[in-house]
Amino acid sequence: MDIIHINGIRAFGYLGVLKEENVLGQWFEVDLKIFIDLSKAGKSDALEDTHSYVEIVQETTRLIETQKYKLIESLADAIATYGLNSDNRIQSINVKVTKPTPPIPAFSGTVAVEIMRSQTS
Repeated sequence: MDIIHINGIRAFGYLGVLKEENVLGQWFEVDLKIFIDLSKAGKSDALEDTHSYVEIVQETTRLIETQKYKLIESLADAIATYGLNSDNRIQSINVKVTKPTPPIPAFSGTVAVEIMRSQTS
């Protein structure tokens, strides 16, 4: 199976369980893997034979900036649902949502969730 990788989508949003996260906001990063047959596009060199990733980047950014979720799992699922519904040629999608600066005392790492959804699930 072929994969389109879209890495480093960054947007500022107000998602989280803590009140401070909903008031102060924070940055989120999203990486996508879109599993789709690219053999036709490889031969034709035509945009209509592949998945144009502009829309999913824009929708991912919009979801982060405008929607209110408590969990990054919910954000990841919304992005995956959009991706699968946007193009029936997409067989599955992997979505990784990262909080680069989670509000955890004495913790300087990141927190991320990664989900995989497919047309059959």
